[in-house]
Amino acid sequence: MEMTETKPGLVPGQKCVVAVEDLAFGGEGVARVGEFVVFVPFVLVGETVEIEVTEVKKRFARARLVRVVEPSLERVKPECRYFGECGGCQYQHMEYAAQLRLKRKQVRDIFERIGGFKNPPVSPVVPCPQPYGYRNRIMVRSQWDKFKRSLNIGFIRYDNRLVVDIEECAIASPELNRQLQEARLHPPLKGGIKVLLRQQPENWDVPPQSFFQNNFLLMPQLAETVRDCLRQSGARFLVDAYCGVGFFSLELAGQVESFVGVEYDQQAVQAARRNAAMRACTNGGFMVGLTEDYLESLLERFPHEATSVVLDPPRRGCGGKVIERLRQAGVRQVIYVSCHPATLARDLNIMCADGVYGLVKAVPLDMFPQTQHVECVADMMWNGSDTSGRAGR
Repeated sequence: MEMTETKPGLVPGQKCVVAVEDLAFGGEGVARVGEFVVFVPFVLVGETVEIEVTEVKKRFARARLVRVVEPSLERVKPECRYFGECGGCQYQHMEYAAQLRLKRKQVRDIFERIGGFKNPPVSPVVPCPQPYGYRNRIMVRSQWDKFKRSLNIGFIRYDNRLVVDIEECAIASPELNRQLQEARLHPPLKGGIKVLLRQQPENWDVPPQSFFQNNFLLMPQLAETVRDCLRQSGARFLVDAYCGVGFFSLELAGQVESFVGVEYDQQAVQAARRNAAMRACTNGGFMVGLTEDYLESLLERFPHEATSVVLDPPRRGCGGKVIERLRQAGVRQVIYVSCHPATLARDLNIMCADGVYGLVKAVPLDMFPQTQHVECVADMMWNGSDTSGRAGR
């Protein structure tokens, strides 16, 4: 997106009427005053809106929505009374089908711009069967409100670091909303304390601080998407990097002769072993350690031409060390699972450089309805020739 450096005399507090041209990744609308770009939250493409400028930078400005003059046909009434204040959701004002189309477009745009892929093979977004009441984990914060003379317990506002006092969360599960009421009845002794609310999954052992997918409803489809990639590759061995409590290892164990998972969180590894025992799964195991340190030795256990590697790293993505070792090893397949399309695209760009790996497909799954976030499964196959569809440098 081209942004001019010429300020049109905008100042904070100024109001004007603009047309929304696009939605940037993150959910902000893109409008212009003259040729100067202004970012506005909670709007939709094609709308005419009145805005109030809140911040003016050298190349762009930010504004708040005052009122919608001409609404989009895709605009709907948000189900949450805190939407527009709370920073947890960005898309409750957009009908769900439109959210799915937008997220696919945004993933494609990021793959093209950051990943360097021409016409990236991004599938339609897999919808969540229940776009509200799906989250099984939330972190609420406490903050002293000097005007109310009491604690606010809830989420950070979209436009500053103040906490919005929340009695219920529309995207959280009923169990989490019950826990939220308990937290409000028994608040922390002072502000600044975070409270983790979590619903335990059935048939999985998950320590309180260990990672697990936050959407139980779409979890089976996520596992099936990765399983389908593995099935089509014909790989007989699996290395599960950043394996957590063993979700992908154990969901895929029946597809391979042997597997191994590696995870830095020692409690998660202990839980993974208990999860394996619970399922009488005996064709693999788990080890404690950094993927960066142990990947090379783990890859030596299996023939590379018959091995698939699943990567499910934190939001920051994989380190260059991990990607380079995979490229050098030339394993048959790499399946990369990510909740951050930008870091995913960055890592795929490196992985597919010089045609060492080709991007077969990327499948987005809407694990986070009503928000800017989207999960992606990227399937890469080793091929040794430039069939990846990457743009020339």
